[in-house]
Formats: sequence, C-alpha cells, structure tokens
Amino acid sequence: MPDSPNLIQLIQASINGDSKSQERLFHSYAGKMMTLCRRYARSEAEAEDFLQEGFIRVFTYLQSFESSGSFDAWVRKVFVNTALKQIGKKQPYFEDIAEESFHRTSDDVDAVSKLSESEILALLDELPIGYKTVFNLFVIEGYSHREIGELLEIEESTSRSQLVKARKLLQDKILPACGFLFRFC
Repeated sequence: MPDSPNLIQLIQASINGDSKSQERLFHSYAGKMMTLCRRYARSEAEAEDFLQEGFIRVFTYLQSFESSGSFDAWVRKVFVNTALKQIGKKQPYFEDIAEESFHRTSDDVDAVSKLSESEILALLDELPIGYKTVFNLFVIEGYSHREIGELLEIEESTSRSQLVKARKLLQDKILPACGFLFRFC
C-alpha cells in the first residue's frame, strides 16, 4: 500500500533539509522505533543509542527510499539493521546445538498474555544476546531462518537452534514469573 501524499511531501521536505519536517518525521517514528530498539538492546541507554544511530541512518539514506514501497517498512528495516550492526560489534555468541522439541501449551499462551510489556522485555533481557536476537528477528520481525542466517552470518540450523533454546528459556522463566506475579495463571 503506498504511503499518503502528506508523508511523501514530509519525506521530500526532509530530504531537502527542512529541519521542521525532519523533526516531524522523527517524532512520528521515535516511539515505535524505540520499542523496536528496546527489544534488541540490553539496557535503556543502549536502546537510546540504537535509536539515535537509527535516525542518523534514516536521514543519511532517506533519498534512497523509493516511494513505491512502504516507508514504515523501510524505516523498520533500517532500525533492525542498525541494531544488528551494533550488536555485531559486541560479537554475540551463537551456539550451534542439536534441535530440541518445543511444545507450546495453551497455559503458556495464557501466562504470556498476563504479563505486561515491561515484564516481557525484562524476561527477554535475561536471554543470551544470540538467543534474544534470533527470537526478535523470527518471532517479532517475521524473518525466515534463511534470512536470519544471512543477516547474522550464521548457519540456518544455528538460527533454528537459537530460537528453540530462546523459547525454552522463556518458557522456563515465564511460568514462574507468572505464578509469582499473579499467583495462579
């Protein structure tokens, strides 16, 4: 679906260096992109760094956006790639393991639905960085294991195993957290 004419005008004005348009564009996307950055970062300060770096990249490469596509999707991709680049500087450890079976029960889904966003983010923060990164890319961003492998320069099987381990660790953390917070889920 093409973006609105107003958004296209705002983008063009931003490309032309209009600071008010750039500010409006920033404020339009800052909240959503901070949420995305927070999912990849280890701390609020690191998320703010990702956000700043992401907007630097957005405004640097804004002229490369083709208005025939979705601007929201383009911005999201810029931010995901920025977060991955920043994480890559810290060289996350991706453990290649044998796949284990993972069975989600309706109790697991019910437990997750009772947790707040901040509680879920706190649980995600406890994951090793490799697990957290693959979980975000697969579950939240919708990338395939092949795409994740290419983005992170890992084997597709490593991406799968990281996801299995992430889900298992989250499952082990969610049920006790839910029980502690809500007594009975």
